Amino acid sequence: MPQFRFSEAARLLGVSDDTVRRWVRAGQLTSSVDSAGRKVVDGAELAAFARRQAEDPHDPSGVGRSARNRFVGLVTDVVADRVMAKVELQCGPHRLVSLMSSEAVDELGLRPGVLAVAVVKATHVVVETPARPQ
Repeated sequence: MPQFRFSEAARLLGVSDDTVRRWVRAGQLTSSVDSAGRKVVDGAELAAFARRQAEDPHDPSGVGRSARNRFVGLVTDVVADRVMAKVELQCGPHRLVSLMSSEAVDELGLRPGVLAVAVVKATHVVVETPARPQ
């Protein structure tokens, strides 16, 4: 079972090492000691905790949809020509880029600072894991 040191867990959750220590002290996470004597958190427990902690930002669109992957964020850049546009959004720690028609950008009023929701409905998602030492 994978284990993560407090510093690794903190980086994965976007918090400080001290926050992970507080969660352990409060009983929200369980720690153990690895073979090198370092405090670690079990990977499966960390994943379950991350899922419980995740807060979906309010989706301002109020639209029902089948896609479950919605990212609420701010438009940070729009590059458009007469036909096509590239729109960048910052959704929490995630940068998303969308290519769309310039007409759609105009109709939606997309420009830096505008609140927007990126909706992803994909049948093909690539999943990678870190390389393992040989």
